[in-house]
Parts: sequence; C-alpha cells; structure tokens
Amino acid sequence: MELSRIDWLAQVHEDALEPDLPICDSHHHLWDRRANQAPFENYLVREYLAEFGGHRLVASVFADCNSMYRARGPEEMKPVGETEFVQGMAAMAASGLYGDCAVAAGIVAYADLSLGTRIAPVLEAHVAAAPGRFRGIRFGTHWDADPSVRPGRSHHAAPNMLGDAGIRAGLACLARMGLCFDASLFFHQIPELTALARALPGMTIVLGHLGGLLNIGPYAGRKDEIFAHWKKDLAELATCPNVVVKLGGMANPRFGFGWQNEKRPPTSDQFVAATRRYFLTAIELFGPHRCMFESNYPVDKVSIAFAVLWNAYKKMTADFSPAERAELFCGTAMRAYCLSAAI
Repeated sequence: MELSRIDWLAQVHEDALEPDLPICDSHHHLWDRRANQAPFENYLVREYLAEFGGHRLVASVFADCNSMYRARGPEEMKPVGETEFVQGMAAMAASGLYGDCAVAAGIVAYADLSLGTRIAPVLEAHVAAAPGRFRGIRFGTHWDADPSVRPGRSHHAAPNMLGDAGIRAGLACLARMGLCFDASLFFHQIPELTALARALPGMTIVLGHLGGLLNIGPYAGRKDEIFAHWKKDLAELATCPNVVVKLGGMANPRFGFGWQNEKRPPTSDQFVAATRRYFLTAIELFGPHRCMFESNYPVDKVSIAFAVLWNAYKKMTADFSPAERAELFCGTAMRAYCLSAAI
C-alpha cells in the first residue's frame, strides 16, 4: 500500500540540533483549500506550529499563496482578503495558546503591480487590514520560453515584466510607503531584478528561493552549467545593497533533486550534500547580514520534513561564527521585514 505523504515523511526522524538557536522562518504559507491542495489541504496556525520538532522558532513571515481572497468587491481589492485572513491567524498565535512563536509577525501579500500608481489604495487597504504586520507584496514574474516550466498559479507570464513602466510605477509607490518587494522569478531573469534594484535603490528587495534555479524540462541534466550561469548573475545582483536573499525552496520539485519520488525522504546529511554549494555561494556573495533561511512550508513538505530541513541549515553553517549564524537564522529577516515591534 502506498504511504500517505505524512507517513512517508515520518520515515526519517531527527532530533533538533541546537534547540536554543532562535529562528525566524522568513517564508511560509497558511491556507485552507479543502480538496484542492492535496496532500496538505489544511495548513493553518495549528498545523504550522506542529512542525517545529524541537527547533526554537521565535517568529515567521507569511508569504502570499492566493489564499482566502475576497469573493466580492473590486478585482484589485480581492487579495486584501488574504491579509485579513493571515492577520486573524497571527492574532491566534499572539494569544499564547499555541506557544511562543510570533507566527506571521510579518505579512507579505499580493497586489497587482501593473495597476501602476492606482495600486496605492490597494496597499493602503492591506496596511489597514494588518496594522503593524503588513510588510510588502510578492509579485511573481516567472517567465520561460517553455510554458511547461512556468508555475501553474503564476499571475503573469511575459518577458522583462520588471522593466515595464507601469510595474515600475507600482513599485515606486510601494517604495514610497516604506514597503518591501518580494521578487519571485527564474534564475535566468536575475539580471532584470538587478536593473530594477539599481533603478529603485531606496526600496528593500527580497529575492526568493535563491533566485529560482531550475532542473526540469529543458534544464534537466544541466546542473553545473546552470550553477555557473546563476552564480555569475547572482554576483552582479549582490552589488546592489538594497537586495537581500531568502535561502530555501530547494526541496521544491522544480529544482530537480527528485526526493519526492524516492522511497524515503532525505536526511539532513543528504540534503546538505546535494544543496550546500548553492547556499554557501549565496552567503559568500551577499554576506550573512543579507541572507535569511526559509522553510517554504508546506510547499517543500512534499520532499523533506521541517525538523530535518532546519537541521540541514544548521549543519551547513556549523563553521560560521555565532554572530553570522544569528543573522542567517533570525537577524536578517527581523531587520528586512522590520519585525522587532511585532513580537
């Protein structure tokens, strides 16, 4: 009989290493999509907190996932429903009934940047829905010549969207309000983000999932070639001081490691062996003060257990100084998303 995904993950159990090390999970999701999001249909505060496995999570940042949009009202205002929903989840966590973690201390939702300057009232509505927690928007610009590579839920699919005048106007509005921009793209689009970062030097830009590496479809079997391409473009992006990087997302199937199809999930040692060069390269280029670890849960739950993932992060940074590790695991995320007042 085929194992459920939960039972499959349970085959590998690891006790949390360094359980006193404070962690701010810089990227996770919450949702209730019933039958539409198997194998992890229900993922709310209780489900997220149950993942920790002895690791000391003190805070987290919610990232948009098209969850609980409003059913009625103007189209551009519907994503505000997600912020309202997550604000409720954060309030539940803040009650203390579930533990000490400030879940969704920072909220990064969605707004349509193509609205240009007309995005202002949408951003104001997000801020009003989660005062003290709303920190910015994530806007996916994934584009590839091969449509099979593009995410199924991508809001947009066109080349060089970050250079579009309307989108630039929307981003400028975001910057004026002191909000950050979470960029979600593919590795070969990193130069577009570099150009944007230079055009808006006063805005904090967060590069998600190590810059969207690919090893599926036309990119399968080309890991070394893609690594070299990615490293070169990432080094140029690192010259922009307003850009920080989320370290994670590599258990996603599009990275091509194939763990989700194995008989057993990876151990932390196996994960480190396969991914270490990507993480350490990003840290070398940006420095620990501009890098932050993420779980990308429950998306990455398809391939690796939460406690195992954080053990891997701790192992691959074992030779770093205590100050550097404090930045990677908590400090950078707290600073980038201005979370100190929220916990």
